[in-house]
Amino acid sequence: MDSGKQLSGTLILAVFTAVLGSLQYGYSLGVINAPQKVIERHYGRALGVLQNVSHSDNATEGLPHPTVLMYWSLSVSIFSIGGMISSFFVGFVGDLRGRVKGMLAVNVLAVTGGLLMGLANKGVPHIMVIAGRAVMGFYCGLSSGLVPMYVGEIAPVAFRGALGTLHQLAIVSGILISQVIGLDFLLGNDALWPVLLGLSGAPAILQSLLLPLCPESPRYLYIKLGREEEARKCLKRFRGEYDFSKELAEMKKEKEEVMKEAKISIVTLVRLPTYRQQLFVALMMHLSQQFSGINAIFYYSTAIFYKAGVAEPVYATIGVGVINTIFTMVSVALVDRAGRRTMTLIGLGGMCCCAVAMSVGLVYLSTYSWMSYVSMAAIFLFVCFFEIGPGPIPWFIVAELFSQGPRPAALALAGCFNWTSNFIIGMCFPYVEALCGSYVFTIFAAFLFIFTLFTYFRVPETKGKTFEEIAAEFQGRRGRRPPIPAATELEQLKSSSEA
Repeated sequence: MDSGKQLSGTLILAVFTAVLGSLQYGYSLGVINAPQKVIERHYGRALGVLQNVSHSDNATEGLPHPTVLMYWSLSVSIFSIGGMISSFFVGFVGDLRGRVKGMLAVNVLAVTGGLLMGLANKGVPHIMVIAGRAVMGFYCGLSSGLVPMYVGEIAPVAFRGALGTLHQLAIVSGILISQVIGLDFLLGNDALWPVLLGLSGAPAILQSLLLPLCPESPRYLYIKLGREEEARKCLKRFRGEYDFSKELAEMKKEKEEVMKEAKISIVTLVRLPTYRQQLFVALMMHLSQQFSGINAIFYYSTAIFYKAGVAEPVYATIGVGVINTIFTMVSVALVDRAGRRTMTLIGLGGMCCCAVAMSVGLVYLSTYSWMSYVSMAAIFLFVCFFEIGPGPIPWFIVAELFSQGPRPAALALAGCFNWTSNFIIGMCFPYVEALCGSYVFTIFAAFLFIFTLFTYFRVPETKGKTFEEIAAEFQGRRGRRPPIPAATELEQLKSSSEA
């Protein structure tokens, strides 16, 4: 029986259980969007300030009190601080007691964060929500690393790519679910908004019930702990009856390579000129993902649609979630055919054009009523182009740019860079929007134009190339590099999840 050509019931259960953490991550990303005005009113009452809410199209009017605006921005962006910090601890948590027990342990954070937000009306709402979002962000930083680590290690080779993409698909599905149940007539209203936020921790409860049924990663058991017999039993549960000798021999070889391979710290990586060009490209690609303006759309799309004159902005936001989910699946089918660099160029260039169109639509909305359709179409296309390339590619191209030694440090640094950029956008966008008004997306258009040029001139195509071939493109003028030991599969999976 060929272990690489089957999907057992135990494997399906384990993957489903693991990506519940990804679903929770996506839900937490999107849940803060729809009930924005409702939550701002509660903040205003708790703080004892009067909000100046109007329906004017003037972007300088209709803003909440500055104190409310500050607390709201912090409620949105504090989520990224938790993720930024915890992204460095994924490897430690995953190795301490194993992948399954690691996911089970961090669920305590998810439930705690959900309770803090769910009980917001019982205390000081702005403090409770901010605390809950911070704890949930810390959970999501860990979960977004542990989930792909576990799924990648247990998946058969023939299905590893398909099963690996379920992490991203679960994230965008979680965003969509949060948008739907955040509708005013469901949970996004004055009475039930704490329940809406509190449900961020609900998938953790289901996952905690299912995780004890899931076997531990055989690769972790054999390579990290040296427990061959336990690894053999887990492989049997995942694959069924077959000859384990070949797979166990591969694990043995991986373990030998892991013991030989020296790792490079983050400080050393930053200081070494040998890897400086790769690091610059990696960090710029993550910067392009966040400073493209995509999270301004995800976090504030309802408010943006309202300014664009859309009669039911919440439903338009849900449409963005549907498009996001569909094009995540489309990008999976295209990226290995068209190539990473090509897809990133198409995505960034398309987003740049959409950002310009969005700005034009907002500026001339008061003159031409049909400009609301231009703005709405631009937002939908903006999300489509993002998922084609700039969304998924920066995460896995970093692993392709670096060999085994510097890869863990590079991915940890890239992950921290990504979460930090996410925080800056979440915190600053309301203030920049208040300052620039309808012209706010011209700033993102300028960033996108610069990132498109950078990708064209500096980012190599990595599809189908070895680490040595990729390194040669960067280091050709520096002379021949010392040979790098072959990268091992388990460490690639572990290090790629560090970000």
